[in-house]
Amino acid sequence: MPGTTIQAISIYKLLVPLREPFVISLGPLLAVENIIVVLRTADGHVGYGECSPFLTISGESVDTCFIVGQYFAPALMGRDALDLVGNLAELDRIIYGNSSIKSAFDIALHDIAAQHAGLPLYEFLGGKNNKVLTTDMTVSLGPPAKMQADAVRFQREGFPAIKVKLGGNLEEDVARIRAIRAGIGPTHPLRIDANQGWATADNAIAVLQALAGFNIEHCEEPILRQHFMELSRVRAASPIPIMADESCSDEHDAARLIQLQACQMLNIKLGKSSGFHRAKKIAQLGQGAGLTLQVGGFLESRLGMTAAAHLALSNPAIQHCDFDTPLMFTADPVVGGFRYRPGGVIEMPTGPGLGASIDAAWLRRAEQVHF
Repeated sequence: MPGTTIQAISIYKLLVPLREPFVISLGPLLAVENIIVVLRTADGHVGYGECSPFLTISGESVDTCFIVGQYFAPALMGRDALDLVGNLAELDRIIYGNSSIKSAFDIALHDIAAQHAGLPLYEFLGGKNNKVLTTDMTVSLGPPAKMQADAVRFQREGFPAIKVKLGGNLEEDVARIRAIRAGIGPTHPLRIDANQGWATADNAIAVLQALAGFNIEHCEEPILRQHFMELSRVRAASPIPIMADESCSDEHDAARLIQLQACQMLNIKLGKSSGFHRAKKIAQLGQGAGLTLQVGGFLESRLGMTAAAHLALSNPAIQHCDFDTPLMFTADPVVGGFRYRPGGVIEMPTGPGLGASIDAAWLRRAEQVHF
């Protein structure tokens, strides 16, 4: 189809300082270092994609993504943008892994396909805008008093759930949660994320059991992802439901975790799954197994998080959203996209495609390459 032939590809580095360091058990994050991919077709459609590489999770950086993207662009030039399966298979043929930069191309391709179909992306993915999406807000890892103050502020700002980064030793993490509960009360929805920080099953079980009385909704990734065979033992001994995150990148990981009965929940991220193509497969597997699903992200802007929100509308088993990181930026480079409303409510764009782009002034200033 000549009109939908990919005619031009641009790759940009998007660099934005954070308001304050965002600290997790894997280390501190000081700034946004993302990649924006822009695809243009012969008939004038423009698709945007974004990825937020994470050295300690995907093994990618903004620099590796910028380079690998330059392997992808020549291979996609002249191809039909609507051949989603074929185009994404070509990326896999070129290089193994590199899920983050693949996701940026995947999102841009889906943006064009949904625009061509005249549908919002969530509808192109098979979903409907028939549920209210609300985001939690995350408390960064730190001293108990600082974490308590942040949690109290987020509660006052109206966020319906608070997510807390943990991953220290038992005494430290119990002190953190005790301080937070003292600040926000016993009933406000509270979730925790160890980011693999408790390492072993025995350590994780000890901390989870010590946190049993604090009314915690679920815990993300308590142990090292390499120890996923031990996750079912953690689940069996934990009074808190377990959500797999770093141990669930693609549909193959999801199938293994389901077979092992390793968790009650899965956290889907486009940057882990290589984009929508595999993320939808994870969601379908999780739904079929009766698991509760969450969609989250890394440090994407509202562009990448809007893509995640479209995914969240594509499957009824997706009940939780973790879309808060754009609120940590010192500036917002996005035109369109979802909007944050009171109570953590996400207001979606309703036009064709993704419905988000990057301000041209930001792109002009960025390091960039064009094909």
